[in-house]
Amino acid sequence: MTSGRPSLATFLGGALGTHAKPGGLWYRSWFWVYLVLTANFVVLMLRQLPCHVGGATDYLAGCYSDIRVLWYWRGLQDGQIPYLQANLEYPVLTGAFMEIGRRLVVLFGGLSQPGLNGSQIADAANLFMSITAVMIFILFVVLVWAHLQMHRPWDAIMIAASPAIFTVGLINWDALVVALTSLAILAWSRKKPVWTGIWLGLGIAAKLYPGLLLAPLFILAARTGKWREFFTTAAATAAAWIAVNLPVYLATPQGWLYFWTFNVDRGADLGSVWYALQLGGLAIPGLSTLVSVLLVLGTVAILGLMLFAPTKPRLAQGAFLMVALFLVLNKVYSPQYVLWLLPLLVLARPRWLDWIMFSVAETIYFYAIWAHLDGVLVGDGAGRLYWLAVYFRVGVQLWLASRVIGDMLHPENDIVRLSGLDDPDGGIFDHAPDARWLHQLRERLRQRLRPA
Repeated sequence: MTSGRPSLATFLGGALGTHAKPGGLWYRSWFWVYLVLTANFVVLMLRQLPCHVGGATDYLAGCYSDIRVLWYWRGLQDGQIPYLQANLEYPVLTGAFMEIGRRLVVLFGGLSQPGLNGSQIADAANLFMSITAVMIFILFVVLVWAHLQMHRPWDAIMIAASPAIFTVGLINWDALVVALTSLAILAWSRKKPVWTGIWLGLGIAAKLYPGLLLAPLFILAARTGKWREFFTTAAATAAAWIAVNLPVYLATPQGWLYFWTFNVDRGADLGSVWYALQLGGLAIPGLSTLVSVLLVLGTVAILGLMLFAPTKPRLAQGAFLMVALFLVLNKVYSPQYVLWLLPLLVLARPRWLDWIMFSVAETIYFYAIWAHLDGVLVGDGAGRLYWLAVYFRVGVQLWLASRVIGDMLHPENDIVRLSGLDDPDGGIFDHAPDARWLHQLRERLRQRLRPA
């Protein structure tokens, strides 16, 4: 029975034909996700042309990349091996990734040795940039592939379409750690704690933030009693990290330690709320101690919320809050750090409004920091626009965290749980009941809080 009104299908050309195949290529999430990712990356490559072909060196060109710059500044142009012959402010797996790129430059005919002229060095730097771009694109493919394997594959398009890809994708080597972190989450969702630990350990060996995921894993293990899987993951994480770091430490303890001393001694730096306050005339004494204390207090608060929330939170929610806490409080916020949070936001709160707000704030900050570095947004007048960009970005991150906390306290509003699911990407935590000790603790607290 019909209402007599033409349907949308009729307006567009009629209902689906008898021999049509709704399950064909056009209906598959992976097709659109990879297509959008590729188009996004092509835009990123086109944005590199002013630096790659035109030789632009100003920040306002929007094509700045550490990848090209560090070819000159970290001994790669002279064939020096990271850590062994040149200090590097990155963990060892990132250094290994750089060394692989350098060796590929030599394999493809570029020169990496002392005594080269300016033209030879520039050609090798451009080749290094091109080779690294291909490697990073492969890592982005791995990243979206991992999310396509999870419970809501269509959400992967939020990663593929993100402005973060075409703005910051080639600033640094962060795609490596982001891909490894998503592989760890995928392995956990498939109930493979050893592989979870391996991917996490490798991720920590590339950048430190994947180690933050151990905190929500620990507290959910405590809440559900799934200790064996957690300790298996923790042991595999330690083993993978040691396997990568130990050879470098044994070969050059001083070179291995440089990354750690560099970051401990760092003051308020670009992008952080502390840097914005400092520009406004409010320098914070003892900043490293203050940040450490706030990180500890924030971690305790997040883990307490995860432990005592009426309904067990999802793993992705805890992971997002931990990384967001770190980024809000950290002494530096490089533009590419948006990539750390993007996949976790998509897992924790896959809503387009949140994605749009996040993308707008990060894109504004991306352009603001280059204008600041180029001398446009500096001083008492225009400089305030840079401060506002920092505060806006931090404010949006805090707003997103509040939205995730709201979903944790009111799971009926969690879009992932609307169809009656629990934690579909949570592996062993999915539908796991709370442990007996937690029930007993809650009962004791209720008895003490009852009025006499």
